[in-house]
Order: sequence, then C-alpha cells, then structure tokens
Amino acid sequence: MTSKEYKDLSIKEFTKAAEIYESDNAGVYNMCKKDYPDVLAELEKEPFTDLLDCGCGTGPMLTLLYKKYPDKHYTGIDLTLKMIEVAKRKNMKGVELVVGDCENLPFADNSFDVVICCESFHHYPNPQDFFNSVYRVLRPNGRLILRDMTVNSSVKRWLFNHIELRLVNLAGKGDVKIYGRDDIQKLCDGSGLHMESFEKRGFCRLHCVVRKNK
Repeated sequence: MTSKEYKDLSIKEFTKAAEIYESDNAGVYNMCKKDYPDVLAELEKEPFTDLLDCGCGTGPMLTLLYKKYPDKHYTGIDLTLKMIEVAKRKNMKGVELVVGDCENLPFADNSFDVVICCESFHHYPNPQDFFNSVYRVLRPNGRLILRDMTVNSSVKRWLFNHIELRLVNLAGKGDVKIYGRDDIQKLCDGSGLHMESFEKRGFCRLHCVVRKNK
C-alpha cells in the first residue's frame, strides 16, 4: 500500500474509535494504558518544560501529565481530526492540540525538551521522516521516549510484519510495521539521534529512549 492508503486507514479506524478510546469499552486500545506508568517514570528522571505528544489521540497521556505537572507546556498532535476534537473537550488550559502529520511536524526547530510517542509509531509508513522531524524539533540534549510493540525474534517480527499485519490491513486498520533494536538504530543513524536505551518490556512492549546531542 501507499503512504496515503496507510494513513487513510488509520484516520478511518481512529475516527470510529475516538468516542470510546478512553472508556472501559475501548477493547484493544485499553492496552495503551500499560504504557503510561513507564513514560511517567522516564519523564521523572530529568526536568523538562515543553513536551510534544506525537499521536496523542484523545489526550490520555497529556491528561495525566497536565495533572502531575500543571506548570509545564504541552502540545499534542494527531493525524485524526476526531481524536483532536475529543481531546479539546477536556479544556486543558495551556495545552495546544494540533491536527497534523507526525512525519512532518509543523513546529519550529528546537521547540521541545522531550517528545513522547506511545503506540502510534507502528502506523507511520515513513519512519525515517518521523525521526528526522523529531531531531529538528528537539532542543539540544532533548529526548524522544518511544513506546510501541516489538518482539525479540527477527523471524517472528518478519512473520508479524509480512503476514499478520496484512490481515490487519484487510480488516481496515492502518498498521504498517513493528521494529527491533537494529531497525531503530538505523533510524537514529539516519537522523543524527543517539539511542540511549532499547528494551522489550513485558509481553511485547518496546521501550526506547533516543537523544539529540548537545
């Protein structure tokens, strides 16, 4: 499929999911809640002022951060208009919510201390463009905290990417690819970012911290 076809599928999927995304009836999307404690723990390791949430959806992670660190400045971006509309209903003062493409972030250079991306990266058909864009908007010594799906075995990843995801696409979802450590390292090398850590946590969770040099 083309990049546009993947993105159109994702928009269609999450337009339908937006109203229930944070409810008890969210189904598979409830799995995303497992990422939030690990992201919060990572953020507590060093101070920040400006944070960008890529693929923010209806803003569940931003809601937690807004309550925990109300003095910070937050920006969320999502490809799906309906997701942003639902997020805006929360009326979080000082939180900027933008409809846009994470592969081409519409923000000025050196705008953010930290970028987070939770469970949306596998929807990006042009991952190098995302990493390049993150590099541009991060300040020197800024970091990307990336959470997504992974499996350690390269064989299992190949089977997942070439068989299971094709079935998922036929079911109307815009999933593109899951990644291993070597994949992320290549994206870092191509963008000028430095990978500080890469872990598989729990059943199939990728937890990665990437930094822009000073």
